[in-house]
Amino acid sequence: MTLLAINWAHVGIQIAQLLLSLSILVILHEFGHYITARMFGCRVERFFLFFDPWFALVKKKVGDTVYGIGWLPLGGYVKIAGMIDESMDKAQLALPPQPWEFRSKPAWQRLIIMIGGVTVNIILAFIIYAGILMVWGKHTTPLSSVKNGISIQDSVMYDLGFRDGDNILAANGKPLTDYNRIIKKAIVSDSMTVLRGGKRTEIIFPVDFIGQLVEKKRSGTPLIQPRIPALVQEVPDSMPAYKAGLRSGDLIVAINGTATPFYDQLRTQLAKSKFGDTASVTYVRKGDTLNVAVPLNAQGKLGVYPMYKPSQYEAAGVIKTETKKYGFFAAIPAGVAMAGDELEFYIDQFRKILSPKTGAYKGVGGFKSMGSIFLPQWDWESFWTLTAFFSIVLAFMNLLPIPALDGGHVLFTLIEMITGRKPNQKFLEYAQTVGMILLLGLMLYANGNDWLGWGRNK
Repeated sequence: MTLLAINWAHVGIQIAQLLLSLSILVILHEFGHYITARMFGCRVERFFLFFDPWFALVKKKVGDTVYGIGWLPLGGYVKIAGMIDESMDKAQLALPPQPWEFRSKPAWQRLIIMIGGVTVNIILAFIIYAGILMVWGKHTTPLSSVKNGISIQDSVMYDLGFRDGDNILAANGKPLTDYNRIIKKAIVSDSMTVLRGGKRTEIIFPVDFIGQLVEKKRSGTPLIQPRIPALVQEVPDSMPAYKAGLRSGDLIVAINGTATPFYDQLRTQLAKSKFGDTASVTYVRKGDTLNVAVPLNAQGKLGVYPMYKPSQYEAAGVIKTETKKYGFFAAIPAGVAMAGDELEFYIDQFRKILSPKTGAYKGVGGFKSMGSIFLPQWDWESFWTLTAFFSIVLAFMNLLPIPALDGGHVLFTLIEMITGRKPNQKFLEYAQTVGMILLLGLMLYANGNDWLGWGRNK
């Protein structure tokens, strides 16, 4: 019961972080439309966080605008007078245009109003990243410090051709320098180069690598971790290893006479044994090499726990984490560069999703996936990092030339500016309807995939 309560508490923290993050992004995105509309003399009739079909949780009219909070947390909106939007309010459009209406404004003003939300999201990402760099700094783990290479934690990576002890050098031929970016690069790359046994080896990814990853990856299991020595971090006093004399800090160097300087080798060697066997364990303690016989437990293991935290890796010299903090003026261009890197990463992912051959669509998720990215404990650095990334995603997605999104309105406005002809009102209404149906379908698929695994044929 205690474990269940703790898990639900973790879920609650993740949901709270997701709602706060989305609320910040939605309010500021819609404020971008609101402030530019007001700047050009447009009347804004409603400004809502979340949608309010049938009723609103809170609403109050101030001047010409009703401000409120809806009950359906799927976004938010501003209703600008004289504009065809998700409200599909056609009654107003049947009347002659009024000076305070969106449709009465010149095309260049309407264009600025439509890109106002995206502009605010981009600026917000810059500001958040700059703030993170000033407060917490930029954390990197130089690949040169991961001296023992990697340890394979999931069979997906083994099937691709990676092996324990590989030193990853490059992705798509471009050198990698930060261990923390290996998985990100693997997701969007076609190949990786590793150093194995003193020789460079190129591992070519199958086209459907991401699809395989979605279907085969064990939940909660990292793909790789730094290769760690077989150092005993903890040994419970109830385990056979403790009774045999093993203690925290002992370095196991051999099992049954076979060298096992790394934990993955120890695990492989023990897998050859079975319950009831006794393992001959050679270990080093304070410079002395000792040997002890340890009965294996029901799982065929010694009953010792290895290092599992980055802080433990660093203390043992397995990796080295570097943190660089930025001053105010240095943080601004660094924040812009950081946002640019994340945008490039997301665009690469998006390309993969659009290609059916990659199977990346199988991993498309909705609110459940978004919530699961947040840590189960409240951590402000992680929260703001994810909020900045979501801000970039929101800006990019809204610029897609799909009717009902800002990008659709921008596209029609640009066509009008180039041709000098305004699109037919009926055409805009139909386009808005088609766009809304498309977006609702995508949202349904993403959230259905989250809970039911539709993309994985479940």
